[in-house]
Amino acid sequence: MTTRKYFGTDGIRGTANIPPMDAGTALRLGQAAGQYFNRGAHRHRVIIGKDTRLSCYMLEGALTAGFISAGMDVVLVGPMPTPAIALLTRSMRADLGVMISASHNAYEDNGIKLFDPEGFKLSDETEAEIEALMDGALSAGAPSARLGRAARLEDAPGRYIEAAKRSVPRDCSLEGLRVVVDCANGAAYKVAPTVLFEMGAEVVSIGVAPDGFNINKGCGSTHPGPLAALVRERRADLGIALDGDADRLVLVDEAGNTLDGDQILALIAERWQGDGRLKGGGVVATVMSNMGLERHLAKRGLALHRTAVGDRYVAERMRELGCNLGGEQSGHMIMSDFGTTGDGLVAALQVLALLAEERRPASEAVRRFTPMPQKLVNVRHAGTSPLGDAMVQDAIRAEEAVLGTSGRVLIRESGTEPLIRVMVEAEDGDALSASLDRLVGVIRKVAA
Repeated sequence: MTTRKYFGTDGIRGTANIPPMDAGTALRLGQAAGQYFNRGAHRHRVIIGKDTRLSCYMLEGALTAGFISAGMDVVLVGPMPTPAIALLTRSMRADLGVMISASHNAYEDNGIKLFDPEGFKLSDETEAEIEALMDGALSAGAPSARLGRAARLEDAPGRYIEAAKRSVPRDCSLEGLRVVVDCANGAAYKVAPTVLFEMGAEVVSIGVAPDGFNINKGCGSTHPGPLAALVRERRADLGIALDGDADRLVLVDEAGNTLDGDQILALIAERWQGDGRLKGGGVVATVMSNMGLERHLAKRGLALHRTAVGDRYVAERMRELGCNLGGEQSGHMIMSDFGTTGDGLVAALQVLALLAEERRPASEAVRRFTPMPQKLVNVRHAGTSPLGDAMVQDAIRAEEAVLGTSGRVLIRESGTEPLIRVMVEAEDGDALSASLDRLVGVIRKVAA
């Protein structure tokens, strides 16, 4: 993997107004990405969307100035889900798409995600080339007569709403279903309730009053408790919790129990396999997905292909294998028949279409398998990562031998913090806890 200075696993991210999430860096990014994608004789265009964080105004303005100085026209669409930006980039034949969002993080953070002309997140190699431009290889910029312009696209929400509705059969109606949707006071606060209402559902909406500070605050996919309580109170058929940029979701059944991305993947895979829509003979997921999912799919003759953590790696592997379904346990669902990146709303519609057809409780229809017991512990360290230490590597091999085929060990570095994430799965809960304790003990000893 190419070493990158600014970009992480999902674009550039950090605390707002502190490098690299400051206006100066955003300006340089706009200039660099504008120069990189400014190819050919046509009039170049970039789509810029954002979530509802206060700092989005600052970053949007800085990026716009950078792109205009590089000779690119800027199309501003305002608060829109990340998948909508990917969709618009491709459908409008733009040269580049930009989403300003830190996804599920609190308002103090922000991030910038870039999409290529086909609507896919950039490769490591492309990000490295843009970083090189940011760090000093920039040209002088466009001549005065070739500067770009900026304009707003007023019908952007409508374009995405109609695209989302087309992801299910034309005759699908959600009439008779009561749905609670939590939009996390984020990017989907208008479009998600609109789609559900127009498709016939009785909609109860929360997290739809953004004020610049309350995105993901006690709500959304990372805090499904309020949603679960409201689902039970209103006797709803399903609860949908989106994150700040609506590229992922968590579901809540009628009893208030959460259903993660692994369960949603299993449901969609089975449904698409049954009607001949599943491509590639399997599903792509990350190393974090539960072994229960892998075994469940195997019983149905389907493979689970694993990638590194990050939905862009899932998308890349899907293209390599010809699969049209992939996702993450955290709730990113990529359905390449409908989009190029994770889309929480479109994934929810696939589940709602099943509930509308079968008229079974979500607790029965969506919970497809029993997950294997899994525990995760984060170990903080200072300085050099302890993962390269021989004692740690010996401990990992020893625990893998102990668990054999009845479990697995996954240890990785955080992409955003000085943390080692230690995850163990095992059929036997006692064996799981013992292995986890031994591994964490060794890593803490080396990291001390």
